[in-house]
Amino acid sequence: MIMSNSRLPLLFFYAILLVPLVSHSLVLQRDPYVLHNCSTSGNVSSNGTFRANLNTLISAFSSNTQIDYGFYNFSAGEGTDKVYATGLCRADLTSTDCRICLNNSGHELLQLCPNEKEGIMWYMNCTVRYSNNSIFGVMETTPIKALVSGSVPNVTEFDEVLDTLFYKLRLEASAGGIFRKVAVGNAPYQHNTDTIYGLMQCSPDLSEMACSNCLVTALDYFQSYCRGRDGARVLAPSCNLRIQPDQFYDSILVESPPSLSPPPVPAKSLSPSPVPAKGKFPKGTSSRNKSNSSKNTIIIIVSVVVFVVLIICICLCLRVKKQRKKVESKFKIADEISNTESLQFNFPTIRVATDNFSDANKVGTGGFGAVYKGRLSDGQEIAVKRLSMGSGQGDLEFKNEILLMAKLHHRNLVKLRGFCLEGNERLLIYEFVSNGSLDQVIFDPTKRADLDWQMRYKIIVGIARGLLYLHEDSRLRIIHRDLKASNILLDDEMNPKIADFGLARLVLLDQTHSSTNRIVGTYGYMAPEYAYYGHFSVKSDVFSFGVLVLEMICGQKNGYFRNNKNEDDLLSYAWKNWRNMTTSNIIDPTLGVGSKPEIIRCIHIGLLCVQENVADRPTMSSIILMLNGNSITLSVPSQPAFLTHNNVEPDISSNQSILASINEASITALYPR
Repeated sequence: MIMSNSRLPLLFFYAILLVPLVSHSLVLQRDPYVLHNCSTSGNVSSNGTFRANLNTLISAFSSNTQIDYGFYNFSAGEGTDKVYATGLCRADLTSTDCRICLNNSGHELLQLCPNEKEGIMWYMNCTVRYSNNSIFGVMETTPIKALVSGSVPNVTEFDEVLDTLFYKLRLEASAGGIFRKVAVGNAPYQHNTDTIYGLMQCSPDLSEMACSNCLVTALDYFQSYCRGRDGARVLAPSCNLRIQPDQFYDSILVESPPSLSPPPVPAKSLSPSPVPAKGKFPKGTSSRNKSNSSKNTIIIIVSVVVFVVLIICICLCLRVKKQRKKVESKFKIADEISNTESLQFNFPTIRVATDNFSDANKVGTGGFGAVYKGRLSDGQEIAVKRLSMGSGQGDLEFKNEILLMAKLHHRNLVKLRGFCLEGNERLLIYEFVSNGSLDQVIFDPTKRADLDWQMRYKIIVGIARGLLYLHEDSRLRIIHRDLKASNILLDDEMNPKIADFGLARLVLLDQTHSSTNRIVGTYGYMAPEYAYYGHFSVKSDVFSFGVLVLEMICGQKNGYFRNNKNEDDLLSYAWKNWRNMTTSNIIDPTLGVGSKPEIIRCIHIGLLCVQENVADRPTMSSIILMLNGNSITLSVPSQPAFLTHNNVEPDISSNQSILASINEASITALYPR
């Protein structure tokens, strides 16, 4: 019994300490409404097109799960009904909490501003804004509002501390990357007895100068209306600042690595313990006159309470630890995205490297613009693709797509070195591949003679490996959709490198994952389901690969094929000769007969790839096995697509025709893995 009495104070202490931690964590999840502003510049109908577009944008905040760095900028509609909207969350919010905050804020703003063309809502942890004018990358400081609380005894000393803290935060926030412009920090005052915590944040689509100017305006407003307060928020459309005497932001925003265990809760934030007050205990707990049964009852009650609280706290700690790791992972991704800045070249640098984009350095022209050879100051040779004017994307989207392309690394893909973005100029900088494109070699009678079968086979296998990487092995599933000889470059050792993958993603945004209403490509390489209906898949690239294989074997281009006897296209000619066992007619005479069995096997593989039925075509992984393993039995191919002439065998009936696109450009469909 003496042992039980000695443990009783300790159990009381745990019960008093742990229960407030539970209630404190629940309070942190609330996200109260703060301020809003509705513009008086003009009204719209509550059931009109403008309002419908606005409703769509607000809903997009909660439905878009691809963005995880806390900033959204969308637009919808055309002409006078076009709406622009942005959503910005405090950077320590998880993706889920951010979307919830923006969704609640946006829908409340719709109720408060039912007919206005512009509106803004500042919640505690997020800001939603919309307008009929473009607000992307535009710094605005009106309307500006402030919320204040508390006061300090020594304003002069407090101002000196704040000036230093604000200066540091403004520089850090302005210098942030394109996905996060935020800074936090703290400073002691009152002879180091108190601490003030501060945060500054800008919309990340602002430039460094615009962010700094916005925060300067917010600081001026702070000095005018919030001086002497230790709790204040200044809210502008493009930036905000906040100070409080306690840490209001998550430790993930602090420069030093966050601790995996929850931070200690200050004593002043602890709530009263749910243990019964002292006056409620029977007096017998401290008196010898009370029975042992009363003591045991109290001990049992307290023990049960402490046990339950411990279980709850352990569960909460595990949940906080899991959530913290998730947040750390999110900002690790954000840091990766911020590394996009290291890929950016200055426009003057590229202009000098290409001799001001002189015609003498122009090495090609495609559907997206001209390609120039250049040499950097360190002697490195580069290829610069100067995208045509008229891209509908914003700078943020362009840089995001650059990051995706830069993460693709394979020996059979052309490597992206960087990009340049200045005004309307959008430049892509690639490694320079010395031997030009495959079409310049394989379709040239003189150069083709130097390309023996071993070299051609090496090129075929390299192209297949590059496609396999795009389809299955990269972080994203990428469908090229314009695979052709001119998009295959050859390096010093005649290794093939696929070019122009992912480029159309930068400039064309009207396609879906399975179909598109804009058919682009090159005659002779497009799969029929894509050419006729806009349906595409990895099998569309397989079809183009099959055409390439047959071109490599015969040395002629499919779209311009002539056999001196009939007007068959290459696919028809190859199919009929394979069926008639006269495959020698297909083989380029310069190849000889030394490797004829291997060549015939490649003709067989090429015909499997160009079958009209999509389901019958093999995948790129199967094609790699076919190319590397002669022991693998090949299935019998069915008729290829585009048998356009009527002099074929009776059991081959096809009178299809195809319309070729004039835009020889690739489109890339990206599927998250």
